[in-house]
Amino acid sequence: MKAMLKQEVADAAGVSLRTLHRWCEPYREELLRMGWQPKMILLPPHIVKFLSDKFCIDVP
Repeated sequence: MKAMLKQEVADAAGVSLRTLHRWCEPYREELLRMGWQPKMILLPPHIVKFLSDKFCIDVP
């Protein structure tokens, strides 16, 4: 897994950035513990992996 922009993750999921944010809301506390920040643009690899596992996103 590699670091990706939030927009790239949203594109891979086929949704808008706003929808991706809404999907992440139930996992907010867990993401914050992992080092995620709401204004973060470049997501680290471990957060990209978490999101791809949770939402079944096929990231390249």
